[in-house]
Amino acid sequence: MEETKIFLITYFAALLGVVPPGLVNMTVAKTCVEYGKKNGIYVAIGASIIVFFQALVAILLTKYIFDNPYVRNILLRTGLVIFIFLMIYFYMKARSDSHIKSNSKKANSNSIFKGMLVSVLNVFPIPFFVAIAAALNVGGGVEYHWTIMLLFVLAASLGTFTTLYFYVFSFWKIEDKTTIFTKYSNYFMAALMLVLVIITLIRIFYY
Repeated sequence: MEETKIFLITYFAALLGVVPPGLVNMTVAKTCVEYGKKNGIYVAIGASIIVFFQALVAILLTKYIFDNPYVRNILLRTGLVIFIFLMIYFYMKARSDSHIKSNSKKANSNSIFKGMLVSVLNVFPIPFFVAIAAALNVGGGVEYHWTIMLLFVLAASLGTFTTLYFYVFSFWKIEDKTTIFTKYSNYFMAALMLVLVIITLIRIFYY
């Protein structure tokens, strides 16, 4: 009963946590529109694989991260640097794209590695899953059981993939509007990175 509760809560928390537009889900949507549905699914799979390990790190470090402000600040500062770099990258890419190129929509396994890379750059899932683990009382003084840990990381990964697949399905429907989406997606990603930079700065100085 306890295992079922942990799995369901973690699954729906992960599912809802990826719903707001972010680096990973917008990359999935962008890939789906530009390169086709199958490549979008591959990116989602790659991202979900990394989430599996991010959730594992989170559940192992729950108590340590909460009890150590230095580690928490290091994570936030790392995220800040990454978001600033990505903001500049997407802005420069948007400025340099004078025309829309025709891309092959053949399914490519490289999309899996693309999803993994984007997910690695996104450091927010670790503190997110740390908070979930703490709320479930999985961490702290409770001794970990491998079954609980496995259910937690599986639920996190599957919940993430469910939402990312929804993005694939949704943006695949607007395939005929590829030109419009591609033209403005890089500006949107740059703006999103700016918002994440501001949020991270507030978290660093406020906490």
